[in-house]
Formats: sequence, structure tokens, C-alpha cells
Amino acid sequence: MPSFRGPGRATPAAWVPVPTARAIVDCGVYVDGERLPGRFTHEAALAEVRERGSGFVWVGLHDPDEHQMADIAHAFDLHPLAVEDAVHAKQRPKLERYDDTLFLVLRTVSYVPHDIHAISEIVETGDIMVFTGPDFAVTVRHGEHTGLAGVRHELESKPEQLALGPGAVLHAVADHVVDSYVDVAGSVENDIEEMEEAVFTPRNLTTVETIYQLKREVVELRRAVNPLALPLQLLVHKPDLPLPKEIRRYLRDVADHHTTVAEHIADFDESLSELVSAALAKISVQQNTDMRKISAWVAIAAVPTMIAGIYGMNFEHMPELSSPWGYPAVWMVILTICTGLYVTFHRNNWL
Repeated sequence: MPSFRGPGRATPAAWVPVPTARAIVDCGVYVDGERLPGRFTHEAALAEVRERGSGFVWVGLHDPDEHQMADIAHAFDLHPLAVEDAVHAKQRPKLERYDDTLFLVLRTVSYVPHDIHAISEIVETGDIMVFTGPDFAVTVRHGEHTGLAGVRHELESKPEQLALGPGAVLHAVADHVVDSYVDVAGSVENDIEEMEEAVFTPRNLTTVETIYQLKREVVELRRAVNPLALPLQLLVHKPDLPLPKEIRRYLRDVADHHTTVAEHIADFDESLSELVSAALAKISVQQNTDMRKISAWVAIAAVPTMIAGIYGMNFEHMPELSSPWGYPAVWMVILTICTGLYVTFHRNNWL
């Protein structure tokens, strides 16, 4: 018998994989440092290189899914463990070797313009993974910032560097990411200097929460930047890695820049810790000042309160109750004592 479905019970649509070409930003074949004309799929590009016996393929991907990455892995014979890491973002910077293939993970950072007195996100992070083999380089980017189109165009203008092979792509990407660290660190440094000026300016509105927010963002920046030190050192100093000597020299310069940025970030953390202490001390001083003012006004207010309390007890025999000048005399006493207290507190900077 035929089966019927009631209203609102539609048959689930079958999952249709997205073509790999949707994730590919660019794919080029490079021979002797020059890009071959024409458009290639990643399979056709790899076949062209292996038929020629020279050159390499550079495939750039953006946010590939598991199906798309599996297609790339099948074509370039990438290790499943590295492919799994490439699909999932938020990886820790690292360098792994699978036979003749290197797998480098880098964390990208981007500075978010913001109001220094507002609690908001300051640093955004993403990922770039680089696979390099004897005849290919595959870059995988996660996130909407730190694009690699400019890196590719700049590298294509330097054929002598591209002629060094896939290692030139690895160096160019690492150099681009570390340069972005330098730019972000400079912007964060400006924020810290502005925060310092605000904290040490009298009667400002800077709160400890905004300093803590900036400190948290510096911690996130440190977690993205500092772990890259070990992979860069391995690329520079491990001789058995499949990298040309000239590429190692370039990477040594990248490692030096990275060390400088890491030192700056450590200084940022220390400066913000000192700013927190200064802000808390400033709050404590302000609270003490407020308490002195409150205490001074309470002391002044206590005089009329005390006298009014005494004369409000309604006893029959009290001094000056029947005197015509008793009421103004009491007011003169209250005003004299209160004025004397105000002058005394003002001279002592309590008011």
C-alpha cells in the first residue's frame, strides 16, 4: 500500500556535497619561478607538473569542509591526521613532518578598532595551515582576515624566490603572518599607551574592567603568537627537513621578527598588570577622599542635630527657654561651630 505523510512532515533532503572548487581561492602552476598561463583544477595542475617533471602547484583554500579537504588529500596524498587538523580551526601552532610532506599550522591575528573606554573585542584570531611536498604547496585558511591573495601576487613578482620551490610559499606565508603580528602588536601598544594616559589623568572615567578586557585580549594574542616560536626554530635549525638552505635563511629572519613580537607582548602583559595596580590604588585613594568628605559633613551636621535633639526633649526647666534671645542665640552657636568645623576641614583638605 502507498504511504502518505501528513502535512508538515516533509521528506529530509539528501545531503549534497559542495564541489571542491567552491573552497579553492586560487590554483596555479609555477615552473622556474613563473606562473603558467591558464586556469587549472587541482588535479590538472598536479598532472601538469608531474608530466613536466619540474615546477610545483600552489592551491589556496578557504574554510574547506571535510568532503572538500578529503578530495584535496586524495589528490596530493596528504596524511589523514594532518587533514583532520586542517578541517578544524583553532589549532595550536605546530610543525609536523609526514615523509616528504611538511605541515605547518599558524594562528592569524587581526586588530579590531574600538573605543578604548568600552569593553569590546580587540583581537580576532584565525588559522592558516600550509602543506608542502616535493611538487606542491597547499594553503588552508580559516577566518575572514589575513588573506593570502596579496602574498601570492607579491611572490609572483619575485620569480627567483618562487624558483626555490614550495618552501618559498611556506616562507612567504609565515612571513606574512608574523608581519601581521607586528602590526597588531603596534596597535595594541598604542591602546596601552592611551590607557596609561587615561589612568594617570585626574578625574577620568577609566574603569578597571576596561584594563582587564585589554589584558585578556593580550593573553589571547600571546596564545596565538608565542607557540609559533618552536616550529620556526625547527624550520631554521633542523637540517633533515626538506627545505632549501636559502629558504632557511629567509626563515631565520622571520624567526627573529617573531622573537621581537613575543618580547613586546610580554612587556604588554607586565605593563597592564602595573596599570591594574595603579587603577586599584587610584580607586582606593578616591574612596579615602570620599570618606573624608562624608565624615567632615557628618561632623558638621552632628552639631545642629545634637543641639536640636537636646532642646527637643521638652523638659520644662531648660536654659534660655523663656528668654526672648534664646532662639537666635542657639542659631548663632550652631552657625559658629559649623563654620569653625568647615574652615578646619577645608584647611586640612577634607573639603
